[in-house]
Amino acid sequence: MAQTLETLTRHSDTLTSIRGIVHTMKTLSAINATPYEHAARSIEAYHQTILQGFAAFAYRTGEIVLRQDDTLEHLVIVFGSDHGLCGNYNEVLAEKVKQHCQGQAFRKQRLLCIGAQMNDALDDQGLTPEAVLLPPASAEGIGRLAGDIVTRIDRFSQGQPLHHLAVTLAFTQRGDHGLREPVTQRLLPLAPSLLQREKHWDSRSLPEYTMEADALLSSLIRSHIFASVFRASAEAMVTENSARLALMQQAEQSVDERIEEVTGELRSVRQTEITNELMDVIIGFEALKKPKNSATEYNSQ
Repeated sequence: MAQTLETLTRHSDTLTSIRGIVHTMKTLSAINATPYEHAARSIEAYHQTILQGFAAFAYRTGEIVLRQDDTLEHLVIVFGSDHGLCGNYNEVLAEKVKQHCQGQAFRKQRLLCIGAQMNDALDDQGLTPEAVLLPPASAEGIGRLAGDIVTRIDRFSQGQPLHHLAVTLAFTQRGDHGLREPVTQRLLPLAPSLLQREKHWDSRSLPEYTMEADALLSSLIRSHIFASVFRASAEAMVTENSARLALMQQAEQSVDERIEEVTGELRSVRQTEITNELMDVIIGFEALKKPKNSATEYNSQ
């Protein structure tokens, strides 16, 4: 059914407004991703220092094998989004979390979720988080969230040493060629490689410490947990904004194509209306000429 000029004009105005909104969302996603990316790089440098601390501790103390009791409960911390317009970002990660939980032999799985949209995606997979936290609203809020999660891990420990716990981080990280991939990363118990003693120390100054060994190890573990949670949160925010940016680019392209189609239809309808108006004028002019010509012929006879 042919559309009227007024309808097409309204349609064109609506599409133009939508394009403006999409362009704004795309710009915001590009701007928001940068501080989170800087935060991820910064915490990675700090984390490398913590790992060097583990290496120095192991070299000075000797290789340490932590006693790992059979843990009955497993805590999975899932980093997702609180807002939509990012495609299947949350659904893909929720499916990964479900596969991970099904592959574990723990008696009880506990979930801590970051983001309301992630909570909905987990619910669709039949997983129910025991708590839902707000993601950071800015790069400065990542430290707040990481501190809150570390406190919750302490509560989860119920007085046990931290290295006796089973904790996994689930988040989306950047992959090769600009791709994103959901990952599950074991946080606790500690990887044995962290406390392996190096055969040679690459420095003429051998490591030394004055603190109690247990206190130092506990401090290193807490710093490792904080840095790992901080990095996971920063990566999640970077990839969320990246997913939203990609989706907005696709939406902008689709809207541009639709605007071009409507503009073509609008030109065609406008041209048709102009042609019809000209034809009406010509037909009216011819109709006015006929009586005059007839009267002239009658008088001449």
